[in-house]
Amino acid sequence: MDDAAPDPTGQTAPDGQNRPAPLVVAASIGALEGLALLLLAALEAASVDSERLSLGISTAVFFALTGGAVLGCSWGLLRLSGWARGPLLLAQLIALGLAWNLKDAPLVALVLVGSALVALAGMLHPDTMRALGSLPDDRPQDDHRG
Repeated sequence: MDDAAPDPTGQTAPDGQNRPAPLVVAASIGALEGLALLLLAALEAASVDSERLSLGISTAVFFALTGGAVLGCSWGLLRLSGWARGPLLLAQLIALGLAWNLKDAPLVALVLVGSALVALAGMLHPDTMRALGSLPDDRPQDDHRG
């Protein structure tokens, strides 16, 4: 395989590093959450009427900006950018809090809890942290002490 050829599996980052599976799963969940927020923004914008114009517009803009940010961080995580992990971790913690708030809608709460926990586990996995440079490589080093 030519070194310049793109990886058809998507498991290799632009700089040639392998993307660990937990990182790919976490980034994928983040991307789905970002898309869901963009969908909520579109639905909110479509339901704006004259009685709640400012609330509807501000809510739609908030959902759109947040969804775009989560999507951008997911893309950054896939590209092994360490800066992207913190905002995505925060988004998952917010999802857990939101799930608690929505406990009267058990299906929605379970989806939020499940996706947030899987994404958190993926982002905190040692392979992900090594790929992002947050953990040192644990391969044995030669000890040259006398």
